[in-house]
Amino acid sequence: MTKKTIMIEAISPDQVKEVKRKTVSGVISFFLRSAFLQGIGLISALVLSAFLSPDDFGIYGIVTQLIGLLIFFSDIGLAAALVQKREEPTTSDYRSAFTLQQILSWLIVLICLGLSFIPAVSAKIGSSGVWVLYALAISFPLASLKTIPSIMLERRLDFNKLVIPQIFEQVFFNLILIGLAWNGWGVISYAYAILARSIIGVIVMWWLQKWPFGFGINKASIKSLLGFGLKFQLNDFLARIKDQLFFLVLGAYLPLRDFGYMQWAKNWSMYPYNLTVQNIMAVTFPTFSRLQNDILLLKKAIEKSIFFISLTIFPVLVAMALFIGPLTIVVEKYHKWQPSVPSFILFALSIGWSAVSTPLVNTLNAIGKINESLKLMVLWTVLTWILTPPLVWYFGFTGVAIAAFVISFTSILPVRIVQKIVPVNIWSQVKIALIASLAMAIFGYLGQAYWQRSLLWLLAGGGASCLVYLAAAGAVGGKQILAEIKSLKS
Repeated sequence: MTKKTIMIEAISPDQVKEVKRKTVSGVISFFLRSAFLQGIGLISALVLSAFLSPDDFGIYGIVTQLIGLLIFFSDIGLAAALVQKREEPTTSDYRSAFTLQQILSWLIVLICLGLSFIPAVSAKIGSSGVWVLYALAISFPLASLKTIPSIMLERRLDFNKLVIPQIFEQVFFNLILIGLAWNGWGVISYAYAILARSIIGVIVMWWLQKWPFGFGINKASIKSLLGFGLKFQLNDFLARIKDQLFFLVLGAYLPLRDFGYMQWAKNWSMYPYNLTVQNIMAVTFPTFSRLQNDILLLKKAIEKSIFFISLTIFPVLVAMALFIGPLTIVVEKYHKWQPSVPSFILFALSIGWSAVSTPLVNTLNAIGKINESLKLMVLWTVLTWILTPPLVWYFGFTGVAIAAFVISFTSILPVRIVQKIVPVNIWSQVKIALIASLAMAIFGYLGQAYWQRSLLWLLAGGGASCLVYLAAAGAVGGKQILAEIKSLKS
């Protein structure tokens, strides 16, 4: 698709203003919700890291990777197709998608039941892990009850309502999880927390958004939706081969404790990504879809999303990489996680690349260039399966993070691909955050001996590093930052 074919029909100024208002409002809502929930999640992670063993993290990691692989079969891209669809979906479209999703989700429940009776699986995860598997399995049909209301809210760009069920879900999940883990329930705490999260999410979503509930299969609707959905889902399937399936293979190969170390490092390193990139992408996918016919507006939207993502995620990743080592030294209950520190740092640094490439891959999907994003996912999948095994053999579980760090440098490719379609300027969007983060990294590294003295020194070092970042960002590009913030209001 050339630039000329994309610029078929520019949307009106009033539509632009409305899309911008809803997008900015949605990003702010998602960010505030995420800041609140990630705060709860961080407290939960701190508690769980103290009371659960590396083996417990290994069990939960194996089960969640297994479920993550099965998620592919529960959707087949129907939700994305309904969101991306140019014209308003009909009641028949919604009911057909819902019916097919219900069928697939109950098939997954049966698959999980069958897996639990395989001796190799039950022996690896134990009886508690089996119950967590059951809880995650039953969450599939419950989650499908939220899909259509969620799609309706996304198409209206009504993100303020969309975040409410997620708030209830995460609050209930983490409170139950912390309470049970604190009282010594171990890994089975996840099973009760997962069930509570699934049930409360359905109740709140249906209270917020009604829809003409019903069952039915319209062949024409399904065929139309699958035209986009299957390609979109093939992309997702490759991502799951790259991640979930590969991690399952690692779970079978590595000792449970080593897999727990790796899982802990990866989970912790993902917090800033979940807070910034994932939430902004949840808002910008429908927004980019709406803007796909206007190159200039799409260019501005992409650049603005990358600017604010990099401005927030780069310093957080650097701070986490700097202070994770001292944290495992000054807090006694975290001594057991010291073998995970190198993996954590490498995972965190690799996410910095993802913060730039993910919005661009998201752009390709939103404007219908699924084939391009498929090629990228094939490349990343092949590289993961080729590079990781020899590195794991040589470096142990740390080899997984080394491979992720090396592969992350290929994220320059989506930059090149998108620039052929939309003339985005990436360097001008990331240079402030990059330079300021580098100043922060130098300061934090030079003070490592001090941060390891006590918890008070650690907190002081974290605060001082943040001030260094803010000062450096202000010195390098304070005017640009203020201009970008003001532009959100204009």
